[in-house]
Amino acid sequence: MNFKQYLVVLPGIVLAFVLYTLSQGFNNIIGIELLGYEKSPISTAMIAILLGMFFGNIFQMRDSFIKGLDFTQKYILKFGIICLGIQLKPFEFLEFGSIAIPLIAICIISVLIVIKLLIKKLKIPTRMAYLISIGSTVCGTTAIMAAAPVIGARKNEVSYAIANITLFGILSMLIYPYFANFYFDAEPLYVGLFLGTSIHETSQVAAAGLIYDQQFNSPETMNVATVTKLIRNTFLVIMIPLFAFLYNRNNVIKKDYSIIAIFPYFVLGFVGMIVLRNIGDQFFLVSYNDLWLNTVLTIKSLSKVFLTMAMAAIGLSTNLKDLKSMGYKPFVVGFIGMATVGVVSILTIEIYLNFLN
Repeated sequence: MNFKQYLVVLPGIVLAFVLYTLSQGFNNIIGIELLGYEKSPISTAMIAILLGMFFGNIFQMRDSFIKGLDFTQKYILKFGIICLGIQLKPFEFLEFGSIAIPLIAICIISVLIVIKLLIKKLKIPTRMAYLISIGSTVCGTTAIMAAAPVIGARKNEVSYAIANITLFGILSMLIYPYFANFYFDAEPLYVGLFLGTSIHETSQVAAAGLIYDQQFNSPETMNVATVTKLIRNTFLVIMIPLFAFLYNRNNVIKKDYSIIAIFPYFVLGFVGMIVLRNIGDQFFLVSYNDLWLNTVLTIKSLSKVFLTMAMAAIGLSTNLKDLKSMGYKPFVVGFIGMATVGVVSILTIEIYLNFLN
C-alpha cells in the first residue's frame, strides 16, 4: 500500500481503536468501579462487538470509514492472531494438533452429511447449501468467498450465506465460552478444542478465546482455541477442490481455482511467532532477561488490542437489517449446521476422554 492508500483506511482504523478504548473504559467502570473487582470479570472483546453492532445499526457508516473497517477486519485481525503465537511453545502446538486434526475432520464430515440431507428436505438452492456448509465447517466468510467462484454462486447467495454465518457465529461466540466452561468443568484443553471446532470465523474463535481468558483467566484456553482454528483453516485447501468436484461433476463448465490463492498464509506467521518466542527464551533470557520479557508482554498486549479492534470493526459492519430478506429456510440450515458442529465436537471430545480413561 502507498501513502494515499494508508490515508484512506486510517479513519476506519482510528474508529475501531476508539471503540476499543471506549469498550475498555466501560469494562473498567462496570467491573472495577461498580462491581468492586480488582480485575474486571467482563470481557472487553464482548463489549466491543456489542457496542459496534449497536452503533453500526443506529448510524449509517460513511464511505470514509468502511475501507478502514474492512482493513481492520482483514489485516489487523490477522496480525493480532499472529501475535498470539508469542504465548505458545512448539511442543504445545504439536500436542494440540494431534488431537485437533481428527476432531476437525469428524466435525466437517458430519456437517456435510447433515446439510446434504437438508437440501432435499427444505428445497433451498444447492449453491446456498454448499456455501453455508463450507462456512460452518472450515473458516466462515473466507471459505464462502473462496468457494463461491468454483460453484458459480450468485452475489445474493454469497451475501445470504455470509449473513447467515455471521449471525450464528456471533451467537456462538457470545454463548459458547460460558457453556464450555460449565460443561467441560473449566478444563482449558477441552474448552479450547470445543471453541476452535464449533465457532465459524477465525475472528469469532479468537474473540471467544479472548472472552474466555478475560472471564475465567485462562490464556491456555485461548491458545488451544486459536491453534485448533488455524489448523481448521488449512482444511480449506482440501475442501475447495472437493466442492469444485462435487458441484461441477455433472456440469460441462468447470470452474478454476488456485490452491496458492486460498491458502491462509497468516498461519505461517503464527507459527513463526512461536519459533521466535522459543528462540528468544533460549538466547535472550540469560543476557537480556528484562528486555525480552517486556517484549513478550508487549506483543501479548498488542494481540489483545488488535483482536478487540477487529471485533469492534466486525460489529460496526454487521447490518441486522440485511438479514430480514433471507427468509427462514437458510437460517434453519445455518442453525442446524451450527448445532451439528457443536454437538459433534462435544461427542468427539467425550469419546476422546473415555478413551483416555
